[in-house]
Amino acid sequence: MMLADRPFLDFPFAVSELGASALTGRDDHLRDLIYLVLFTAPGERVNRPEFGCGVKQLVFAPASDALAAATEQLIHGALIRWLDPVVSVEKVSVLASEATLEITVAYSPRDTGERREEVFRHPVAV
Repeated sequence: MMLADRPFLDFPFAVSELGASALTGRDDHLRDLIYLVLFTAPGERVNRPEFGCGVKQLVFAPASDALAAATEQLIHGALIRWLDPVVSVEKVSVLASEATLEITVAYSPRDTGERREEVFRHPVAV
């Protein structure tokens, strides 16, 4: 499944200045999809109870190298399971610092092959 260069509904859902649903481009849409997989807890979605990987639960877990490695594998597996048709995940790294979780995902959209690296934080820094 390739993502055409067309508008997608933006996440989080918003209303545009014209009063219609806010839209976004393909690159932002891919980032939104990764964010949804990362920060959705399994069981949170009624019609897809297995969706997500639930890393929000790990923010307050005791930090260790073993936990970081296990979390990286958990995230990598969830991204492959849910987004493999649209992105190729190259690398995932996790850094837990105090009450913040920082996840770096290196990936390539399948339709362009252009390498991207995005950083996701929870809670989101303002």
